[in-house]
Formats: sequence, C-alpha cells, structure tokens
Amino acid sequence: MKSRIMYLECKPDGIRGEARIGRVTFSKTGRSMYYDGKEFLKVKDGFKHNCIEVNSGGEYWISGCKKNGNDTLYGSNKSVEIDADVQEEYWVIIRNRPDLKGKSSINYLK
Repeated sequence: MKSRIMYLECKPDGIRGEARIGRVTFSKTGRSMYYDGKEFLKVKDGFKHNCIEVNSGGEYWISGCKKNGNDTLYGSNKSVEIDADVQEEYWVIIRNRPDLKGKSSINYLK
C-alpha cells in the first residue's frame, strides 16, 4: 500500500482537538486511509473535517505536512507529537530542518 507522512487532528468540538504527525497508508482507490489500527474515509460534505473514523464516527482533519510547518487547519498552541518512525523523514525531507531530526514534537503558534 502507498503511504505518506500526514498531519491528523481529531475534531471532537468541530474546531480543535488532539493531533499528531504519522505515516498514513491508503487503499487502492485512495478513499480509505489507515493509521494506528483505524480506518478513515474521506468525506466531501464535512464541516471543518475531511475524514470520518469508520468505527467511532469521529471527525478528523487529515492532510499532508507542509514544508513551512503550517499543518493545522486552525491555529493552535498545543504541542503535536511526531511518531518516532517518521521523525527523521519529517524534519529532514519535509521541513528541510536536519538540525531538528531528533525532535519528537512541534508547537504550532499562530
């Protein structure tokens, strides 16, 4: 399956929620995504979310990580964890910041 490092944010109140950066795999059609044992379906009619977690019905914003680090849909001052298996690739390849390759979280201040 194809995979990509993505920003995932749970949207329990529709605005902000817990988030992390990790490797997401995709179905052949690209409509389904998989992360941490969960399946997510893309939706087009979501309000402040673009995916639904299949088992719980939870709303999520899942997007590719940006080079400038502006990954959140809305500003946040929360710390976002970066999965250990993607930290080096995230900092070196995506962010072009090899000096931070051991850093396990990022703070988004907007």
